[in-house]
Amino acid sequence: MHDKNGTWLLPMAFPEGSPTHPAYGSGHATVAGACVTVLKAVFDESFPLPHVKVPTPDGLALTDAPGSATLTVGGELNKLASNIATGRNHAGVHWRTDAIKAILLGEQVAISILRDQKACYNETFSGFTFTKFDGTKITL
Repeated sequence: MHDKNGTWLLPMAFPEGSPTHPAYGSGHATVAGACVTVLKAVFDESFPLPHVKVPTPDGLALTDAPGSATLTVGGELNKLASNIATGRNHAGVHWRTDAIKAILLGEQVAISILRDQKACYNETFSGFTFTKFDGTKITL
């Protein structure tokens, strides 16, 4: 069914419409994928986040999160990358494939940089170990 303006097009968050530059892959998603990959390589991604809070029903305060779900640094970083990438999709300036493939592109760029950095260390260094976006573990 068309909208109140008589169009079958999806709504756009920006009145100027889609960008005038190519959209594949999304720059925001590429940067998010690269940044999150580096953060997962440097920090302990399995570290559980203590004292997780959620808003109260009235939204005026915070309370302890219910349930036994454990949030980890890696899980939250993956969500952050996904939210950054898909946020542009919701705005109507990118497609889902722009975000998905660009996150993976950013991951590959970060892996290349981390490999180069590892080779520059004078100290004995066993390498970076982290979980890629597809769930596989990698050690560089």
